[in-house]
Amino acid sequence: MTTWTPTDDGFADLTDHDTFTNGVPHNTFRRLRDTDPIHWTDYNDGIGFWSITRHQDICEMNRNTAVFSSARGIRMEDQTYEEYLARRTFQETDAPEHMKTRMKVAKAFSGPVIAKFEEDIRTLCAEILDDVLQSNEFDATKTIARELPMRMLGRILGLPEEDLPWLVEKGDALIANTDPDFTDHVLDQMDTDEFRMMPFNSPEGAELFLYAKDLLKRKEASGDDDGILHMIRQPDKDGNVISEEEFRNFFCLLVAAGNDTTRYSIAAGMQAMCHQPELLEQMQTDPKVWETAADEIIRWATPALYFRRTLTQDYDAHGKTMKAGGKVLFWFASANRDERAFDDPFRVNLARMQNKHLS
Repeated sequence: MTTWTPTDDGFADLTDHDTFTNGVPHNTFRRLRDTDPIHWTDYNDGIGFWSITRHQDICEMNRNTAVFSSARGIRMEDQTYEEYLARRTFQETDAPEHMKTRMKVAKAFSGPVIAKFEEDIRTLCAEILDDVLQSNEFDATKTIARELPMRMLGRILGLPEEDLPWLVEKGDALIANTDPDFTDHVLDQMDTDEFRMMPFNSPEGAELFLYAKDLLKRKEASGDDDGILHMIRQPDKDGNVISEEEFRNFFCLLVAAGNDTTRYSIAAGMQAMCHQPELLEQMQTDPKVWETAADEIIRWATPALYFRRTLTQDYDAHGKTMKAGGKVLFWFASANRDERAFDDPFRVNLARMQNKHLS
């Protein structure tokens, strides 16, 4: 039985990146779920935030987009309206704009379209495994989990194979903008003002913007009328076409967030199976478990720890009033371990049914 045993003291500082170095502080989140599910944290000279930690509360609030807005960003860092307009993706919009923007790319990434790449993806997986198994010892996170998502995305989008290592490097630096191991331009440790219109205030964002712009031009010049990129550029049912700005922001989202979350989930799944080999045996011998295993691994991993929302008006919950303009963090990492929503949530159950995870 694979069970996670948290090691934090139950009072972790959620504003400190180092808190998460050794894993999610699940004892802290459990305490908050049980005793203070709407928790206020002072931060940044009194401009604090609310932490929402229960599954049901997050579900209810997340549906209430009129009150809990994504339009001021989904990360902790603040941004001006000018910066928001330059960087935003459909993740950082509210209804009805959210659906309007999302529909411009939805068809290109629908189930039937992606299913056409299944054989290519299977072949790619085999190629990667054949390569790493030439060695008796290897870092599975680097050689499998890091390689597969970007190379898979490259094949789906029709990107040059030789560009993919560079894209992985830039995506890592972009999303890990507080980690000096990944970027020379660490947020809050140096002046990044010249890059404030770029995703994550990062120079890598500028490089990815230029790559996306050039990619779009090359595809249009080639007359390529096949593949995902062609579909993305087609009008939706209302005649709307994705703009160059929307495309470059969406491309950065795929390269950074999409690549990172898939990698993290693969790594977490492999880690669970290494600690408990019977999980791998179950995958090998029980075909039915493939219908539920991916959702359980994603729940277990919770690659996006939180998303931020901003209150458009006062909101009451659990005897507290959250004031308009306040920051609210939906802690998906906590919700996915909520005993009120999941039986035995600290165990990997590959056959878990009705898995209402928030990953």
